[in-house]
Amino acid sequence: MGKNFVEELKWRGMLHQNMPGVEDHLDEGMRSAYIGFDPTADSLHIGNLVPIMLLAHYQRCGHKPVALVGGATGMIGDPSGKSSERNLLDEKTLRHNQEAIKAQLAHFLDFDRSDANAAVLVNNYDWMKEFSFLEFIRDVGKHITVNYMMAKDSVKNRISGESSNDGMSFTEFTYQLVQGYDFLHLYRANDCTIQMGGSDQWGNITTGTELIRRIGGGKGFAITCPLITKSDGSKFGKSEGGNVWLDANRTSPYKFYQYWLNSSDVDAEKYIKIFTFLNESDINTLIENHKEAPHRRLLQKRLAEEITTMVHSKADFENAEKASNILFSKSFKDDIKTLDEHTFLDVFEGVSQAEITKSDFDGGLDMIGALAAKTNFLNSNGEARRALKENSISVNKEKVKEDYQLTNEDLINDKYIILNKGRKNTYIIKIV
Repeated sequence: MGKNFVEELKWRGMLHQNMPGVEDHLDEGMRSAYIGFDPTADSLHIGNLVPIMLLAHYQRCGHKPVALVGGATGMIGDPSGKSSERNLLDEKTLRHNQEAIKAQLAHFLDFDRSDANAAVLVNNYDWMKEFSFLEFIRDVGKHITVNYMMAKDSVKNRISGESSNDGMSFTEFTYQLVQGYDFLHLYRANDCTIQMGGSDQWGNITTGTELIRRIGGGKGFAITCPLITKSDGSKFGKSEGGNVWLDANRTSPYKFYQYWLNSSDVDAEKYIKIFTFLNESDINTLIENHKEAPHRRLLQKRLAEEITTMVHSKADFENAEKASNILFSKSFKDDIKTLDEHTFLDVFEGVSQAEITKSDFDGGLDMIGALAAKTNFLNSNGEARRALKENSISVNKEKVKEDYQLTNEDLINDKYIILNKGRKNTYIIKIV
Protein backbone atom coordinates (compact mmCIF):
# COMPACT_ATOMS: atom_id res chain seq x y z
CA MET A 1 0.00 0.00 0.00
CA GLY A 2 1.03 3.60 -0.54
CA LYS A 3 0.61 6.64 1.69
CA ASN A 4 -2.10 6.87 4.34
CA PHE A 5 -5.04 8.41 2.51
CA VAL A 6 -6.77 10.01 5.50
CA GLU A 7 -3.49 11.53 6.74
CA GLU A 8 -2.87 12.88 3.24
CA LEU A 9 -6.27 14.58 3.27
CA LYS A 10 -5.72 16.03 6.75
CA TRP A 11 -2.51 17.93 6.01
CA ARG A 12 -3.91 19.18 2.72
CA GLY A 13 -7.04 20.56 4.45
CA MET A 14 -9.25 18.23 2.41
CA LEU A 15 -10.95 16.27 5.21
CA HIS A 16 -14.24 17.46 6.66
CA GLN A 17 -15.80 14.35 8.17
CA ASN A 18 -15.31 10.59 8.07
CA MET A 19 -17.02 7.62 9.60
CA PRO A 20 -15.18 5.89 12.47
CA GLY A 21 -13.21 2.85 11.40
CA VAL A 22 -12.50 4.00 7.85
CA GLU A 23 -8.72 4.24 8.40
CA ASP A 24 -8.53 0.67 9.70
CA HIS A 25 -10.69 -0.41 6.76
CA LEU A 26 -8.24 1.22 4.31
CA ASP A 27 -5.22 -0.27 6.09
CA GLU A 28 -6.51 -3.80 5.48
CA GLY A 29 -5.87 -3.65 1.71
CA MET A 30 -6.91 -2.02 -1.54
CA ARG A 31 -10.43 -0.60 -1.30
CA SER A 32 -12.82 0.84 -3.87
CA ALA A 33 -14.38 4.25 -3.29
CA TYR A 34 -16.63 6.32 -5.51
CA ILE A 35 -17.70 9.90 -6.08
CA GLY A 36 -20.63 11.00 -8.21
CA PHE A 37 -20.41 13.67 -10.92
CA ASP A 38 -23.29 15.59 -12.45
CA PRO A 39 -23.47 14.98 -16.23
CA THR A 40 -25.76 17.90 -17.07
CA ALA A 41 -22.95 19.55 -19.10
CA ASP A 42 -20.28 18.11 -21.38
CA SER A 43 -17.57 19.60 -19.19
CA LEU A 44 -16.73 19.66 -15.52
CA HIS A 45 -15.75 22.97 -13.91
CA ILE A 46 -13.26 23.88 -11.21
CA GLY A 47 -15.92 23.35 -8.55
CA ASN A 48 -15.51 19.65 -9.43
CA LEU A 49 -11.75 19.72 -8.92
CA VAL A 50 -11.89 18.94 -5.19
CA PRO A 51 -13.73 15.61 -5.66
CA ILE A 52 -11.50 14.85 -8.66
CA MET A 53 -8.42 15.44 -6.52
CA LEU A 54 -9.94 13.26 -3.79
CA LEU A 55 -10.16 10.36 -6.25
CA ALA A 56 -6.68 11.10 -7.64
CA HIS A 57 -5.08 11.06 -4.17
CA TYR A 58 -7.06 7.93 -3.38
CA GLN A 59 -5.56 6.15 -6.40
CA ARG A 60 -2.06 7.43 -5.61
CA CYS A 61 -2.43 5.92 -2.13
CA GLY A 62 -2.90 2.49 -3.76
CA HIS A 63 -6.70 2.26 -3.78
CA LYS A 64 -9.25 1.94 -6.58
CA PRO A 65 -11.25 5.04 -7.58
CA VAL A 66 -14.69 4.78 -9.14
CA ALA A 67 -16.14 7.83 -10.88
CA LEU A 68 -19.91 7.65 -11.15
CA VAL A 69 -21.64 9.71 -13.79
CA GLY A 70 -25.15 10.35 -12.53
CA GLY A 71 -27.11 9.68 -15.70
CA ALA A 72 -30.20 8.62 -13.73
CA THR A 73 -29.84 11.13 -10.90
CA GLY A 74 -29.05 13.78 -13.52
CA MET A 75 -32.58 13.19 -14.77
CA ILE A 76 -33.92 14.00 -11.29
CA GLY A 77 -31.96 16.77 -9.57
CA ASP A 78 -30.29 16.88 -6.18
CA PRO A 79 -31.85 19.18 -3.55
CA SER A 80 -28.53 19.61 -1.70
CA GLY A 81 -27.64 23.30 -1.85
CA LYS A 82 -30.06 23.89 -4.72
CA SER A 83 -33.12 26.09 -4.70
CA SER A 84 -34.69 24.67 -7.83
CA GLU A 85 -34.76 21.53 -9.92
CA ARG A 86 -32.37 20.81 -12.78
CA ASN A 87 -33.23 20.53 -16.41
CA LEU A 88 -33.80 16.88 -17.31
CA LEU A 89 -31.65 15.39 -20.08
CA ASP A 90 -32.23 12.75 -22.75
CA GLU A 91 -30.06 9.62 -22.94
CA LYS A 92 -28.12 10.66 -26.08
CA THR A 93 -27.04 13.94 -24.43
CA LEU A 94 -26.09 12.12 -21.23
CA ARG A 95 -23.89 9.63 -23.13
CA HIS A 96 -22.12 12.45 -24.95
CA ASN A 97 -21.53 14.26 -21.67
CA GLN A 98 -20.27 11.06 -20.05
CA GLU A 99 -17.56 10.57 -22.69
CA ALA A 100 -16.47 14.20 -22.43
CA ILE A 101 -16.26 13.95 -18.63
CA LYS A 102 -14.23 10.73 -18.80
CA ALA A 103 -11.71 12.43 -21.08
CA GLN A 104 -11.29 15.21 -18.51
CA LEU A 105 -10.99 12.79 -15.60
CA ALA A 106 -8.24 10.94 -17.49
CA HIS A 107 -5.97 13.95 -16.89
CA PHE A 108 -6.05 13.03 -13.19
CA LEU A 109 -6.97 9.34 -12.99
CA ASP A 110 -5.33 6.30 -14.56
CA PHE A 111 -7.93 4.19 -16.37
CA ASP A 112 -5.31 1.63 -17.54
CA ARG A 113 -7.08 -1.70 -17.22
CA SER A 114 -3.89 -3.65 -16.54
CA ASP A 115 -3.52 -2.07 -13.10
CA ALA A 116 -5.39 -3.60 -10.18
CA ASN A 117 -6.32 -0.13 -8.91
CA ALA A 118 -7.20 1.28 -12.34
CA ALA A 119 -9.93 3.90 -12.23
CA VAL A 120 -13.41 2.87 -13.37
CA LEU A 121 -16.20 5.02 -14.85
CA VAL A 122 -19.80 3.92 -14.31
CA ASN A 123 -23.18 5.46 -15.08
CA ASN A 124 -26.07 4.86 -12.71
CA TYR A 125 -28.49 5.05 -15.63
CA ASP A 126 -27.20 1.61 -16.67
CA TRP A 127 -28.66 -0.08 -13.59
CA MET A 128 -31.58 2.26 -12.91
CA LYS A 129 -33.16 2.26 -16.40
CA GLU A 130 -34.65 -1.25 -16.03
CA PHE A 131 -35.76 -0.69 -12.44
CA SER A 132 -39.55 -0.27 -12.34
CA PHE A 133 -41.14 2.13 -9.89
CA LEU A 134 -42.96 -0.72 -8.13
CA GLU A 135 -39.75 -2.72 -7.78
CA PHE A 136 -37.93 0.28 -6.37
CA ILE A 137 -40.48 1.13 -3.69
CA ARG A 138 -40.76 -2.58 -2.78
CA ASP A 139 -37.06 -3.44 -2.72
CA VAL A 140 -35.56 -0.13 -1.58
CA GLY A 141 -38.17 2.33 -0.37
CA LYS A 142 -39.59 0.12 2.38
CA HIS A 143 -36.21 0.00 4.15
CA ILE A 144 -35.98 3.78 4.80
CA THR A 145 -38.60 5.67 6.80
CA VAL A 146 -39.97 9.08 5.84
CA ASN A 147 -38.86 10.30 9.28
CA TYR A 148 -35.27 9.29 8.42
CA MET A 149 -35.44 11.10 5.07
CA MET A 150 -37.03 14.23 6.55
CA ALA A 151 -34.24 14.52 9.12
CA LYS A 152 -31.61 15.14 6.42
CA ASP A 153 -30.33 18.71 6.29
CA SER A 154 -30.68 18.84 2.50
CA VAL A 155 -34.40 18.14 2.83
CA LYS A 156 -35.02 20.30 5.92
CA ASN A 157 -33.20 23.29 4.42
CA ARG A 158 -35.16 23.03 1.19
CA ILE A 159 -38.55 22.74 2.89
CA SER A 160 -37.98 25.45 5.49
CA GLY A 161 -35.80 27.77 3.38
CA GLU A 162 -36.61 30.84 1.32
CA SER A 163 -37.81 28.72 -1.57
CA SER A 164 -40.27 26.77 0.59
CA ASN A 165 -43.17 28.48 -1.17
CA ASP A 166 -42.36 26.39 -4.22
CA GLY A 167 -42.29 23.26 -2.11
CA MET A 168 -40.16 20.22 -2.82
CA SER A 169 -41.23 17.74 -5.45
CA PHE A 170 -41.52 14.03 -4.76
CA THR A 171 -38.84 13.57 -7.42
CA GLU A 172 -36.31 15.57 -5.43
CA PHE A 173 -37.41 14.09 -2.12
CA THR A 174 -36.56 10.60 -3.39
CA TYR A 175 -33.13 11.69 -4.66
CA GLN A 176 -31.35 10.44 -1.54
CA LEU A 177 -32.93 7.00 -2.02
CA VAL A 178 -31.68 6.79 -5.59
CA GLN A 179 -28.18 7.94 -4.59
CA GLY A 180 -28.30 5.58 -1.62
CA TYR A 181 -29.18 2.72 -3.96
CA ASP A 182 -26.17 3.60 -6.14
CA PHE A 183 -23.92 2.94 -3.15
CA LEU A 184 -25.68 -0.37 -2.47
CA HIS A 185 -25.37 -1.39 -6.13
CA LEU A 186 -21.66 -0.54 -6.28
CA TYR A 187 -21.14 -2.32 -2.95
CA ARG A 188 -22.62 -5.48 -4.49
CA ALA A 189 -21.26 -5.20 -8.04
CA ASN A 190 -17.86 -3.53 -7.51
CA ASP A 191 -17.08 -4.33 -3.86
CA CYS A 192 -17.17 -0.55 -3.33
CA THR A 193 -17.24 0.19 0.42
CA ILE A 194 -16.61 3.96 0.55
CA GLN A 195 -18.44 6.94 -0.89
CA MET A 196 -16.81 10.36 -0.88
CA GLY A 197 -18.07 13.85 -1.69
CA GLY A 198 -18.49 17.41 -0.49
CA SER A 199 -19.67 18.07 3.05
CA ASP A 200 -23.15 18.90 1.70
CA GLN A 201 -23.43 15.26 0.54
CA TRP A 202 -23.11 13.69 4.02
CA GLY A 203 -26.86 13.04 4.30
CA ASN A 204 -27.11 11.36 0.89
CA ILE A 205 -23.99 9.26 1.54
CA THR A 206 -25.16 8.03 4.93
CA THR A 207 -28.49 6.98 3.39
CA GLY A 208 -26.36 4.69 1.22
CA THR A 209 -24.48 3.26 4.20
CA GLU A 210 -27.86 2.63 5.83
CA LEU A 211 -29.11 0.69 2.79
CA ILE A 212 -25.90 -1.34 2.74
CA ARG A 213 -26.48 -2.21 6.39
CA ARG A 214 -30.21 -2.96 6.10
CA ILE A 215 -30.36 -4.65 2.69
CA GLY A 216 -26.79 -5.73 1.94
CA GLY A 217 -25.95 -6.87 5.45
CA GLY A 218 -22.59 -5.12 5.17
CA LYS A 219 -20.79 -1.93 6.13
CA GLY A 220 -20.19 1.15 4.04
CA PHE A 221 -18.15 4.21 4.95
CA ALA A 222 -18.40 7.93 4.24
CA ILE A 223 -15.65 10.54 3.76
CA THR A 224 -16.41 14.17 2.98
CA CYS A 225 -14.26 17.17 2.11
CA PRO A 226 -14.91 20.82 3.01
CA LEU A 227 -16.70 23.08 0.55
CA ILE A 228 -14.15 25.51 -0.84
CA THR A 229 -14.63 29.17 0.02
CA LYS A 230 -12.69 32.28 -0.99
CA SER A 231 -11.21 34.62 1.61
CA ASP A 232 -13.05 37.64 0.17
CA GLY A 233 -16.41 35.94 0.52
CA SER A 234 -17.03 35.55 -3.22
CA LYS A 235 -17.96 32.18 -4.67
CA PHE A 236 -15.11 29.82 -5.55
CA GLY A 237 -15.09 28.67 -9.16
CA LYS A 238 -16.92 31.67 -10.57
CA SER A 239 -15.50 34.47 -12.69
CA GLU A 240 -17.27 37.47 -14.21
CA GLY A 241 -18.22 35.24 -17.11
CA GLY A 242 -19.71 32.48 -14.91
CA ASN A 243 -18.26 29.03 -14.27
CA VAL A 244 -14.56 28.39 -14.86
CA TRP A 245 -14.75 25.22 -16.99
CA LEU A 246 -12.16 22.50 -17.61
CA ASP A 247 -13.02 22.49 -21.33
CA ALA A 248 -10.75 24.85 -23.28
CA ASN A 249 -13.64 25.75 -25.60
CA ARG A 250 -15.69 27.03 -22.66
CA THR A 251 -12.89 28.62 -20.63
CA SER A 252 -9.66 29.25 -22.54
CA PRO A 253 -6.36 28.08 -21.00
CA TYR A 254 -5.35 31.75 -20.68
CA LYS A 255 -8.46 32.65 -18.64
CA PHE A 256 -8.10 29.44 -16.66
CA TYR A 257 -4.49 30.32 -15.84
CA GLN A 258 -5.49 33.87 -14.92
CA TYR A 259 -8.12 32.63 -12.46
CA TRP A 260 -5.48 30.89 -10.36
CA LEU A 261 -2.85 33.59 -10.89
CA ASN A 262 -5.23 36.16 -9.42
CA SER A 263 -5.76 34.22 -6.17
CA SER A 264 -5.15 36.13 -2.94
CA ASP A 265 -2.17 35.12 -0.80
CA VAL A 266 -4.50 33.49 1.74
CA ASP A 267 -6.34 31.49 -0.92
CA ALA A 268 -3.18 30.52 -2.81
CA GLU A 269 -1.70 29.03 0.38
CA LYS A 270 -4.83 26.90 0.75
CA TYR A 271 -5.22 26.03 -2.94
CA ILE A 272 -1.61 24.87 -3.45
CA LYS A 273 -2.31 22.03 -1.00
CA ILE A 274 -5.67 21.08 -2.47
CA PHE A 275 -5.18 21.45 -6.21
CA THR A 276 -1.64 20.15 -6.77
CA PHE A 277 0.25 16.92 -6.11
CA LEU A 278 3.27 18.74 -4.68
CA ASN A 279 4.47 17.13 -1.45
CA GLU A 280 4.28 18.71 2.00
CA SER A 281 7.96 19.64 2.14
CA ASP A 282 7.92 21.39 -1.26
CA ILE A 283 4.72 23.25 -0.41
CA ASN A 284 6.07 24.45 2.95
CA THR A 285 9.22 25.70 1.21
CA LEU A 286 7.12 27.51 -1.39
CA ILE A 287 5.00 29.16 1.31
CA GLU A 288 8.08 30.34 3.21
CA ASN A 289 9.70 31.73 0.04
CA HIS A 290 6.45 33.46 -0.86
CA LYS A 291 6.21 35.14 2.54
CA GLU A 292 9.73 36.53 2.17
CA ALA A 293 8.79 38.26 -1.10
CA PRO A 294 4.99 38.35 -1.56
CA HIS A 295 5.27 40.79 -4.48
CA ARG A 296 6.86 38.02 -6.60
CA ARG A 297 3.65 35.95 -6.22
CA LEU A 298 5.56 32.66 -6.18
CA LEU A 299 2.62 30.71 -4.77
CA GLN A 300 0.15 31.98 -7.34
CA LYS A 301 2.53 31.36 -10.23
CA ARG A 302 3.32 27.78 -9.16
CA LEU A 303 -0.34 27.03 -8.44
CA ALA A 304 -1.39 28.35 -11.86
CA GLU A 305 1.40 26.38 -13.55
CA GLU A 306 0.57 23.07 -11.87
CA ILE A 307 -3.19 23.16 -12.35
CA THR A 308 -3.13 24.58 -15.91
CA THR A 309 -0.63 21.92 -17.00
CA MET A 310 -2.76 19.16 -15.44
CA VAL A 311 -6.09 20.28 -16.86
CA HIS A 312 -4.77 21.40 -20.27
CA SER A 313 -1.10 20.80 -21.19
CA LYS A 314 2.43 22.08 -20.69
CA ALA A 315 2.20 23.93 -24.01
CA ASP A 316 -1.09 25.59 -22.99
CA PHE A 317 0.47 26.67 -19.70
CA GLU A 318 3.52 28.13 -21.45
CA ASN A 319 1.30 29.99 -23.92
CA ALA A 320 -0.87 31.37 -21.09
CA GLU A 321 2.20 32.42 -19.10
CA LYS A 322 3.69 34.14 -22.15
CA ALA A 323 0.40 35.93 -22.79
CA SER A 324 0.27 37.07 -19.15
CA ASN A 325 3.78 38.53 -19.35
CA ILE A 326 3.47 39.94 -22.84
CA LEU A 327 2.18 43.39 -21.85
CA PHE A 328 5.42 43.96 -19.95
CA SER A 329 7.70 42.35 -22.52
CA LYS A 330 10.66 44.32 -23.88
CA SER A 331 10.15 42.60 -27.23
CA PHE A 332 6.36 43.12 -27.24
CA LYS A 333 6.01 43.66 -30.98
CA ASP A 334 7.59 40.32 -31.83
CA ASP A 335 6.10 38.40 -28.90
CA ILE A 336 2.52 39.51 -29.47
CA LYS A 337 2.63 38.13 -33.00
CA THR A 338 3.35 34.64 -31.64
CA LEU A 339 -0.03 34.45 -29.87
CA ASP A 340 -2.92 32.72 -31.61
CA GLU A 341 -5.95 34.91 -32.27
CA HIS A 342 -8.05 33.36 -29.48
CA THR A 343 -5.42 34.07 -26.83
CA PHE A 344 -4.80 37.54 -28.25
CA LEU A 345 -8.50 38.38 -27.83
CA ASP A 346 -8.46 36.94 -24.30
CA VAL A 347 -5.56 39.18 -23.33
CA PHE A 348 -7.35 42.27 -24.66
CA GLU A 349 -10.87 41.33 -23.59
CA GLY A 350 -12.95 44.41 -22.85
CA VAL A 351 -10.61 46.77 -24.72
CA SER A 352 -12.35 49.26 -27.05
CA GLN A 353 -12.33 48.04 -30.65
CA ALA A 354 -13.05 49.69 -33.96
CA GLU A 355 -13.36 47.97 -37.32
CA ILE A 356 -11.85 49.31 -40.52
CA THR A 357 -12.42 47.67 -43.89
CA LYS A 358 -9.52 46.27 -45.89
CA SER A 359 -10.31 48.66 -48.72
CA ASP A 360 -9.99 51.64 -46.36
CA PHE A 361 -6.81 50.24 -44.87
CA ASP A 362 -5.01 49.25 -48.08
CA GLY A 363 -2.31 51.73 -48.89
CA GLY A 364 -1.95 52.61 -45.24
CA LEU A 365 -3.78 54.60 -42.58
CA ASP A 366 -2.59 57.87 -41.08
CA MET A 367 -2.48 58.30 -37.30
CA ILE A 368 -5.22 60.94 -37.17
CA GLY A 369 -7.56 58.52 -38.94
CA ALA A 370 -6.46 55.67 -36.66
CA LEU A 371 -7.07 57.65 -33.47
CA ALA A 372 -10.09 59.79 -34.31
CA ALA A 373 -11.46 60.25 -37.83
CA LYS A 374 -11.91 56.52 -38.60
CA THR A 375 -12.31 55.11 -35.09
CA ASN A 376 -13.57 57.77 -32.63
CA PHE A 377 -11.13 56.45 -30.01
CA LEU A 378 -10.30 60.08 -29.27
CA ASN A 379 -12.94 62.80 -29.38
CA SER A 380 -11.48 64.87 -32.21
CA ASN A 381 -8.68 65.20 -34.75
CA GLY A 382 -7.31 68.03 -32.62
CA GLU A 383 -7.07 65.80 -29.54
CA ALA A 384 -5.30 63.18 -31.66
CA ARG A 385 -2.75 65.77 -32.90
CA ARG A 386 -2.09 67.00 -29.34
CA ALA A 387 -1.55 63.44 -28.08
CA LEU A 388 0.89 62.72 -30.92
CA LYS A 389 2.83 65.96 -30.25
CA GLU A 390 3.02 65.03 -26.54
CA ASN A 391 4.61 61.71 -27.57
CA SER A 392 1.92 59.73 -25.73
CA ILE A 393 0.77 57.52 -28.64
CA SER A 394 2.15 54.01 -29.26
CA VAL A 395 1.50 51.51 -32.03
CA ASN A 396 2.04 47.95 -30.79
CA LYS A 397 3.84 49.45 -27.76
CA GLU A 398 6.27 51.54 -29.85
CA LYS A 399 6.05 55.36 -29.76
CA VAL A 400 5.02 57.08 -33.01
CA LYS A 401 4.68 60.63 -34.37
CA GLU A 402 1.96 62.20 -36.49
CA ASP A 403 3.70 61.32 -39.74
CA TYR A 404 3.56 57.54 -39.01
CA GLN A 405 1.54 55.45 -41.44
CA LEU A 406 -0.08 52.15 -40.37
CA THR A 407 0.59 49.36 -42.89
CA ASN A 408 0.31 45.58 -43.15
CA GLU A 409 3.63 45.37 -41.28
CA ASP A 410 1.81 46.53 -38.13
CA LEU A 411 -0.87 43.85 -38.28
CA ILE A 412 -1.03 41.15 -35.60
CA ASN A 413 -2.65 37.90 -36.77
CA ASP A 414 -3.11 39.72 -40.10
CA LYS A 415 -5.94 41.84 -38.69
CA TYR A 416 -5.23 43.63 -35.38
CA ILE A 417 -3.30 46.75 -34.35
CA ILE A 418 -2.87 47.85 -30.73
CA LEU A 419 -2.91 51.58 -30.00
CA ASN A 420 -2.02 53.14 -26.66
CA LYS A 421 -2.53 56.65 -25.36
CA GLY A 422 -0.29 56.83 -22.33
CA ARG A 423 -0.13 53.79 -20.08
CA LYS A 424 -3.79 53.28 -19.27
CA ASN A 425 -5.73 53.78 -22.50
CA THR A 426 -5.62 50.87 -24.95
CA TYR A 427 -7.52 50.51 -28.21
CA ILE A 428 -7.69 47.78 -30.86
CA ILE A 429 -8.15 48.33 -34.58
CA LYS A 430 -9.53 45.31 -36.41
CA ILE A 431 -9.19 45.06 -40.17
CA VAL A 432 -12.25 43.32 -41.64
